Amino acid sequence: MMEQAVNISENIELFVKNEFGDAVLGVDYFRGDMTISIKAESLFDLCEALMSDDDLAVNFLADITTVDWLGHDKAQSGRFEVVYNLCSIKHKYRFFISVHLPEENPTIRSLVDLWEGANWMEREVFDLFGIVFDGHPDLTKILTPDELEGHPLRKDFPLTYEVPQFSWNKDDPPEVIK
Repeated sequence: MMEQAVNISENIELFVKNEFGDAVLGVDYFRGDMTISIKAESLFDLCEALMSDDDLAVNFLADITTVDWLGHDKAQSGRFEVVYNLCSIKHKYRFFISVHLPEENPTIRSLVDLWEGANWMEREVFDLFGIVFDGHPDLTKILTPDELEGHPLRKDFPLTYEVPQFSWNKDDPPEVIK
């Protein structure tokens, strides 16, 4: 099984470098997982090509997340790193594609046209980090209240505290925690 994973990772890496060499910024391996860093403008075409290649069979988008590199050396590549967790069910293999976006106007093309499951994942990243996904059919908040301004997982979002009210103490005045 391990040999099969090594072969598919090599095949994916070679495919990406051969077909999208100018877009590849780096390939890293960490604890057995491969991450391919690419230019943001190539994301959709690369994912479409990976999905269309029958030998690679990259047919499942498992997750989309973001890292806010504010105050870190990695922010020089772009404050926000959007990470796509892609899988080949046929080969029982997963890997990551990473793109960096600037602090001002962090925008990337939506993958909903390739994977309908990207719909809610992109809305979550939009809501919590403020990343805009061009072409998304309904880019609206999904987790936070509509009246909340800002994006709570950004490192510069102001820290606040609210005492949770539970049914057993809903009538009690809130206590200040020190």
